[in-house]
Amino acid sequence: MAVSNTRWALRPTFTLVVLAIACSIISVQASASVTEPKVISSYTHQTAPTRFVEVDGARLAYRRFGKAGGVPLVFLQHFVGNLDSWDPKVIDGFARDREVILFDNAGVASSSGEIPKTIEGMAKYAAGLLQRLGVAKADLLGFSMGSLIAQQVTLDHPELVRRLILVGSSPRGGVGMSSLTPEFQGYLAKKRDVPDELLLDVFFTQTAESQTAGRKFLTRLRARKVNRDLEVDSKTAPAQAAAIAGWGAPTDNSSDYLKGIKQPTLVVAGSRDIVFYTVNDVTLQQALPDSQLVIYPDSNHGAIYQYPDLFLKHATLFLNGVK
Repeated sequence: MAVSNTRWALRPTFTLVVLAIACSIISVQASASVTEPKVISSYTHQTAPTRFVEVDGARLAYRRFGKAGGVPLVFLQHFVGNLDSWDPKVIDGFARDREVILFDNAGVASSSGEIPKTIEGMAKYAAGLLQRLGVAKADLLGFSMGSLIAQQVTLDHPELVRRLILVGSSPRGGVGMSSLTPEFQGYLAKKRDVPDELLLDVFFTQTAESQTAGRKFLTRLRARKVNRDLEVDSKTAPAQAAAIAGWGAPTDNSSDYLKGIKQPTLVVAGSRDIVFYTVNDVTLQQALPDSQLVIYPDSNHGAIYQYPDLFLKHATLFLNGVK
């Protein structure tokens, strides 16, 4: 499904806008600011209110809920995703046993401010959010672009991070990371009547089993009907694409920085990831000092959404320190 570099050069705005629309489903007005910081265990992914906190001049949107006490699990989102781009089954699964925090980085969806064009800039806001919320120690779960941010937060503020889960990830200078992969570009250019069905191609493989799981995922993704997050605007995709490209630019000894991440790390991958190639997850696991790798079969970039129950079991064992 690859497209030529010429075709991509002629159509960058169109394809990025398509992805932005697909990943921010059902544009509805975001909920009003809620100043009460108390975590309410009865909230779910569908009912948790959107709150706001000021970080370095930006008003960041976040949702905080789940079982109070212990170390919270903070989620860092993928390219052009928003608060409602997470799978409710995964989020609620974690929230039964621990506090969870979701947020939009600066300039994304309901958050104000300028969108950073570097992973380092995005990490600054992520760390600032934790500091402003009074979180002294957190576990981080970063998916795709969010996994790059999670790595940078851990490097910049190791005292804030206890454990790290990197999903569909890559080290700096990873294979195919200096631009969007040809396979990804091909699916972006594909015309479809239902925009969010793009995720069936980039999160799932083309097998019948994977596509069936993808349809179930889309049903869950559309479940929240009230006070959904705002959709991302036209500035989001270009800025985030620049940040990913900067991270992926090949350099000498580009993976050496991973020696500085001492925290226990779980790397999770799909066996046939066409967005961030699976070989990059293998490289991460081999270079990180204290890490383990899980690769799910017949799966693409959204492997954790194809196998949500299995992923929850693996991730929970890891977060609880079981070896």
